[in-house]
Amino acid sequence: MFNAIKITKDDHGYAAALQPIDDSELPEGDVTVRVAWSTLNYKDALAITGKSPVVRKFPMVPGIDFAGTVSHSTSAQWNVGDRVILNGWGVGEGHWGGLAQVARVKADWLIALPDALELRQAMEIGTAGYTAMLCVMALERHGIQPGDGDILVTGANGGVGSVAVALLSRLGYRVVASTGRAQEAEFLQSIGAAQVVDRAELSAPGKPLAKERWAGVVDAVGSHTLANACASTRYGGAVAACGLAAGMDFPASVAPFILRGITLYGIDSVMASRARRLEAWQRLAKDLDLGVLARITHAVGLADVVALAPQLLAGTVRGRVVVDVNQA
Repeated sequence: MFNAIKITKDDHGYAAALQPIDDSELPEGDVTVRVAWSTLNYKDALAITGKSPVVRKFPMVPGIDFAGTVSHSTSAQWNVGDRVILNGWGVGEGHWGGLAQVARVKADWLIALPDALELRQAMEIGTAGYTAMLCVMALERHGIQPGDGDILVTGANGGVGSVAVALLSRLGYRVVASTGRAQEAEFLQSIGAAQVVDRAELSAPGKPLAKERWAGVVDAVGSHTLANACASTRYGGAVAACGLAAGMDFPASVAPFILRGITLYGIDSVMASRARRLEAWQRLAKDLDLGVLARITHAVGLADVVALAPQLLAGTVRGRVVVDVNQA
């Protein structure tokens, strides 16, 4: 038996609760992992609350990522005792995920924990940090250099945003952090933001083209914020879009793309190639100040997750939430 958050949907309604589960209920997979740490991500909160149809079959154990140790393997890729990370691949949506003490998954979904990281640190970074790194890599591939101008990070107090601020700052970029929580300005400056702006500057309907301000953008918000970020990106700049906290719509025009030649990169962390995952995690182990993680992360137990999910959706949770699945 092991403990897990289990989501059910039946004639009595939709429910998520911590409960014991028998090992025989685990889904198919060639690697079984004793999970040490998971996280609470925006998508996990949607799944737990049922606010969006994230879960594709029931019952479901949520949790789109985890870090742990292989306890059983029928794959030549992994041996008992290997320390591994999982991000995405539909885990927590269509396949039981990481908000549990045990997970069984496909061997190809796992990557080895970088030597420089501990299991907890891997989840302090988590899918949010891994996604932030994918965004940074997209801006770098576009050719944006630290001397080219300001980089805007929207949703800067969230998981993706806070890691993006810390990463970009350490890499030498001047970061402008956008947030709706003015009281968090000091926190954002402590992790690397050179300037903090109110999200109201970007969240209302705007013009097709605005004053050129940003060499690049990491956007975790979507909707009008993404449209305005594109409208105010400098000629030849790039925007990496990875989130939809404000909505899935994109009320923009083609003007920034055809008149200023900007590029919009869609960042998908769920199905990213193994090669790109490995590059992102090796870069995180090298380029992220691990000391900053303590300032952007707080730990909770598995029993705290269900109550915390609606708070995360409401935008009242700062930074990253790591889950000690072995803490009641």
